[in-house]
Amino acid sequence: MITFAAMLLLFIPIGILVDLSEKIDKLNEFDVPLNEIVDYYLNFVWYFGNTLYPIFVFLAVIWFTSKIANDSEIIAILSSGISFNRYLKPFMISSLIIAAFALFSGMFIVPEKNKNYNEFQYKYLKKNKKSRETSKIYKQVNENDFIYVSSYNPTRQLAYDFSYENFENNSLKYKITARNIRWVEQDSIYRMTDYFKRSFLDDKQYIEKKRLKDTIFSFRIDELSTLNYMAETQNFFELNKFINQEIKSGSPLINNHLLVRHKRWSIPFSTFVLTLLAVSVSSFKRREGMGINLAFGIITAFTFVFFDKFFAVMVNKSNLSPILGAWIPNFVFLILALYFLKNAKK
Repeated sequence: MITFAAMLLLFIPIGILVDLSEKIDKLNEFDVPLNEIVDYYLNFVWYFGNTLYPIFVFLAVIWFTSKIANDSEIIAILSSGISFNRYLKPFMISSLIIAAFALFSGMFIVPEKNKNYNEFQYKYLKKNKKSRETSKIYKQVNENDFIYVSSYNPTRQLAYDFSYENFENNSLKYKITARNIRWVEQDSIYRMTDYFKRSFLDDKQYIEKKRLKDTIFSFRIDELSTLNYMAETQNFFELNKFINQEIKSGSPLINNHLLVRHKRWSIPFSTFVLTLLAVSVSSFKRREGMGINLAFGIITAFTFVFFDKFFAVMVNKSNLSPILGAWIPNFVFLILALYFLKNAKK
């Protein structure tokens, strides 16, 4: 645990310095207030740590076990009659504590930090401010109502070419169109420009037109947003509700959202897998010294990150199941860990 804490204290400042060096010009260009920069990096710590903490655990275990193996302490422990499984137990208990905290924070703390982190990115650092806008959005609000907008700007809470259709028994009852629709926060209403409503009743049509029309709808304005990071900003309960809404509305990003949900479980589990692998590989004194174990650890860490990113891309760009994309890296490294564990027990 102490070694893991040391790894966090070592790598997180490095991560902050690297990130700051990349962004310092833009921070100066936009004259970002110091308090917002500090707040951004407090959120960055959670974002960065939550992404890479299994790697920090892995490197910490590799370093610690290699050190005591190099001093022949592990040989003495095993020679005293303690089995390898019993020797392994404290490492797995420590990884359980870390994984439990990471699971809780990933479900309830990190989402809010991710929201603040991404909001800062779009507010100050994105070159193209229109990158937040989403286009050609079609959603099913409920069993009978459907909406379409050609584009939506979440910053202004404004959507263009709005269309709202209501059906009853598979027949169109009315259709509303507007040049744009805006959410007016202070009044909790929607305001439409160039409002047009066509209703159908008893084989007759009824037309209503207005330059401006204030009304309410059953959908929330943020449901029009299909930003990639939306799922990352939802806590455990919000995420399940959000995904159900996205499935119902036919969101094109549903695989990405499902991947986020599965990875909230798979990443903590990877702590166990990587701990098992690290102990199995580095618990014996090697002629080359502990450097060979550290080299193996660094290479393995980069390989794990590569696998994680590769399968995430496969989920978003192909038809790979999100559950497979989240869990395949763990299964691959679990097989590798069990292989080294078998050899370690010989």
